[in-house]
Amino acid sequence: MHPELSGRDRGNVSLAALVALRLAVGWHFLYEGIVKLQNPYWTAADYLAQSQSLLAGFFHWLAAEPLRLAVVDGTTRWGLVLIGACLFAGLFTRAAAAAGMLLLALYYLCHPPFPASAALVPGAEATLIVDKVLIELVALWVLLVLPTSSVVGLDRLWPRKAIAGAAHE
Repeated sequence: MHPELSGRDRGNVSLAALVALRLAVGWHFLYEGIVKLQNPYWTAADYLAQSQSLLAGFFHWLAAEPLRLAVVDGTTRWGLVLIGACLFAGLFTRAAAAAGMLLLALYYLCHPPFPASAALVPGAEATLIVDKVLIELVALWVLLVLPTSSVVGLDRLWPRKAIAGAAHE
């Protein structure tokens, strides 16, 4: 049995856990983006074209035209890198978390883990409704509502009043 943590210790442990979560998610996004940037053959074409979701028409439309696909590929690569770097550094954390949630929501909507669609994606995991994409999306939601970067991160370099004032202008 261990003694209960004091309020301050509990706060420190909670902060450390949230920072660890932010670093882990940030690293994952950053690494995925760098891998895609380094691979000149990577494209989202197959992922989009294989969508069987309710929004499959939209994802197929994105993949069907080379210019649209190039925009999707570039946005995905650089979006992952920028979101990951910002989360990892604790810079513009709320904007990065929101952008990451949007990107993950698109991934989830393209290939939702429902029984009918799971068998259609090569290498799909055996999941039902909740998959790693949704879990990471929820983790970003936690980081959005409980930001740590004003204490541990580069966001602490900007006064909160300046950030709040800029948001209202």
